[in-house]
Amino acid sequence: MDTENFKNEIVEVLKEKKAKDLISIEVRDVTTLTDYFVICTGTSDRHRKSMADDVQEKAEALGMTVSMPVEGYNQSKWILIDCMDVVVNIFEKETRSRYNLEKLWSDGVLEEIRENNKEEKK
Repeated sequence: MDTENFKNEIVEVLKEKKAKDLISIEVRDVTTLTDYFVICTGTSDRHRKSMADDVQEKAEALGMTVSMPVEGYNQSKWILIDCMDVVVNIFEKETRSRYNLEKLWSDGVLEEIRENNKEEKK
């Protein structure tokens, strides 16, 4: 499976799990670390861990390598899942704001995934 299709599969998993502020940044022309960063916010520790579990499960089902251990899983403020060509970052809202990866990797190509980026109205 090519990297872009793999990234899209991971994005679909996160959309299904109701990830907030979901984006991907293509960085293949900026760094040799990875091709894509996928970044999202979870609403609770349980939500973030559930997203991480499903991303890892999907990656393994697709035959992709996942570096172990998954960084930050126990604290769940910033969970990093390294799938080599795609690195998934699942944040708590405040932690995401503090590290601001979108600005750090602003030389990459940003794609906002609109479906779950709107504020839910009560």
